[in-house]
Parts: sequence; structure tokens; C-alpha cells
Amino acid sequence: MVRDVKTDPCHLAYHDTEYGFPLRDDNELFQRLILEINQAGLSWTTILKKREGFRAAYAGFDIGKVAAFGDEDRKRLMADASIIRNRLKINAAITNANTALRLIGEYGSLAAWLDRLHPLTIGEWAKIFKKTFVFTGGEIVREFLLSTGYLRGAHEEDCPVYGQIAALSPPWCANQIHPPLLK
Repeated sequence: MVRDVKTDPCHLAYHDTEYGFPLRDDNELFQRLILEINQAGLSWTTILKKREGFRAAYAGFDIGKVAAFGDEDRKRLMADASIIRNRLKINAAITNANTALRLIGEYGSLAAWLDRLHPLTIGEWAKIFKKTFVFTGGEIVREFLLSTGYLRGAHEEDCPVYGQIAALSPPWCANQIHPPLLK
């Protein structure tokens, strides 16, 4: 894991119970995408410490509710110090919620959409995300896929969490395209 687990209790808890564990729930996948987008240019510690603020501000990461946000919600979010107050990131959350609803309508779930695409190289994933969602550069896509179990490399093989995750059969276990493990 690139983020420093050893020096921050937030990171340790995230590392041991969430990072790399496969996600199937649409709202949880959406949450992870929104958090990764908001992390751009900031530390992951900042995002983890603000996660409950994000949860409250973004209606529990309920995709349908966020998709319905309008101008008053944008103003509210821009004034909310418990989240990252960046107009581009706020607009991305709302736009991406609408995109997620469309994908859910077409494929049944976000996980089904991801499964249908899997396996891809990180470059292929990044191109699809850039065409599908807004504010999703290569690093955001890579971290999203690592953190949700779609790419191998969230944990090194000697990490105790690696075995727990592998036992859950995340999508990367069936993936024949393996990027090198992160150092």
C-alpha cells in the first residue's frame, strides 16, 4: 500500500479492513470513487479523517440522492468545511452519480459493469473511466481499482491482509493481467 500505514491509526484501520477488499454494493463503490476523486492533490489521511463529513454531506453516498442534487446542494457543499470544498470535485460527484445510475440501469449494478469489463490493463481501465466518468485520471482509477479488489497490488503477498482478501476471491484473483506489486 502506497499510503503510510505504520504512522497513522486511520491508515492502519483502513489497510486492515477495507483496502483491497472486494466491494459489490453500488453505494460503497460510489463512495470509494468519490473519496478517491477528492484525494487528488491531498493526503489520504485528510480524506479518511473527513470521511464521515463526506458521508453526511453526500446523503450517505446514496447514488440516487446525490444524482438529484441541484444548485442549492452545490452551494451547501461549497460551504461545508467537513468535506473538500472544490467546485470541480463537487460537480464530479453529482455528474458521476448520474452516470452511475445510467450504468446501474444498463448493467444491473456498478459491480456488474466492472465485472463485464474485467480483466483489463490499468491503461485500458483508465481510458474507459475517462470516457465514462469525470475527474478520473489514471492515478484515481488505479487507486479505485486497487481499493475495491479489481487490481492486484493493494497488499504484498507477505502482508497478513493479503491472504484474507485472496480468500474472498476478488476479481484480480481471476485476472491473468497482473500489474507489478506496489512497493
